[in-house]
Amino acid sequence: MTANDSFDRLDDDDYPAYTMGRAAEMLGTTQGFLRAIGEARLITPLRSQGGHRRYSRYQLRIAARARELVDQGTPIEAACRIIILEDQLEEARRINAEHHREASQPTTDT
Repeated sequence: MTANDSFDRLDDDDYPAYTMGRAAEMLGTTQGFLRAIGEARLITPLRSQGGHRRYSRYQLRIAARARELVDQGTPIEAACRIIILEDQLEEARRINAEHHREASQPTTDT
């Protein structure tokens, strides 16, 4: 991988660019919080060759949503479940909209 390849990946939401310490700092939380949401399987950070956790921007957005719910008094396990259900609902809505688009297109007889 060249320096240009690495630079290009900075725009990739799924690229694991952030260490646990940096991720916790950016979120204003603790490393323990990140470990807890990992144990609850809300996010699964990638591991560096040395075994250190690395987080993507996408994962940081999910962690930020979890922190928001926890800060409002929701237990961490419940917050993780809520986020998973929100994600499933969004996916179901996307699929439903896709089916509606396909159903509304005129069919052509061959």
